[in-house]
Amino acid sequence: MRYPEFLRQNGTIGFVAPSFGCAAEPYRSAFANALEKLRQAGFAVDLGPNCYAAAGVGISNTPQKCGAELTDYYTSRENDCLISCGGGELMCETLEYVDFDRIRQAPPKWYMGYSDNTNMTLLLATLCDVASIYGPCAGAFGMEPWHPSISDAFDLLCGKKNAFESYGRWERESLKDEEHPLVPYNCTEPLHIRLFAPDEEGKSTEVPSAFMEGRLLGGCVDCLVNLTGTKYDRVSDFAEKYREDGILWFLEACDLNVFAIRRAMWQMENAGWFRYVKGFLVGRPRLGEEMMGLDRFDAVLAVAEKYRVPVFMDVDLGHLAPMMPLVTGSCAKIKGEKGKIHVTMEFSA
Repeated sequence: MRYPEFLRQNGTIGFVAPSFGCAAEPYRSAFANALEKLRQAGFAVDLGPNCYAAAGVGISNTPQKCGAELTDYYTSRENDCLISCGGGELMCETLEYVDFDRIRQAPPKWYMGYSDNTNMTLLLATLCDVASIYGPCAGAFGMEPWHPSISDAFDLLCGKKNAFESYGRWERESLKDEEHPLVPYNCTEPLHIRLFAPDEEGKSTEVPSAFMEGRLLGGCVDCLVNLTGTKYDRVSDFAEKYREDGILWFLEACDLNVFAIRRAMWQMENAGWFRYVKGFLVGRPRLGEEMMGLDRFDAVLAVAEKYRVPVFMDVDLGHLAPMMPLVTGSCAKIKGEKGKIHVTMEFSA
């Protein structure tokens, strides 16, 4: 696994929009404030041509232009790292136009984003053997003031921090809108992470504490299941290469209901993705309401418990803010205790 150099003081942060750009409010104002805050902190910025574009369907521009921007800015010497402008819907369509051979041959560079950006964060690891950051997109850095999770993500990008703890409360309803583009997270809900571990019969049982260790891989399940079985699916090869470490799967869902999550788990399992799994880290699903007797826990555990590994659920990961930044491809030690978790990541080959 190759790890990029961390962002240095006075370095240059590149921004790209392989998914949605920052053309409309509240994203435009949030992005503008993020740029101003970063400049005031002493960093230069390098904006890709699609950052303010809105000419595409489910992405900022045409798949061809988005793929070209992503390739050119990743391989450019004019910036030191990349942060995606946002998530979206159809970043998968850009992959045909991303030159992964050029990216593989270029010096490794940190790429940060989440949701639709799973199409890059996962493939950087599995196709290019390069670590990336599953973390907030550009607009989040425009909030006033920064939530601790945003500070954590930036400290990780700068190499100042590699250990993180859950944040205590989470946001059910955002207050961010066109008239209030810079409001911070509205964290009103108390955190309660549920920890499961196999009992003597192998059934996942809730426990007060548990521990997992392995190499992190994952992202937004909506995107992961879409990639499963395509020509971009090299997950089994990646898992085989790092089988001695084992894989810690981190998973979160955006538009999938509990039955869609259950089907996605079935599909990933039958594609061989979980062969060397050492644990599952599962975020709060945005559409996690119980349906026909199936809740968000059984949607995952019905498959996960077959592997007799720890499963941590409702963690700070994904679309229901805040989210802990995770380095895809890194080795991690994750301890869960009394409804909270602590993650320490190690950046070794």
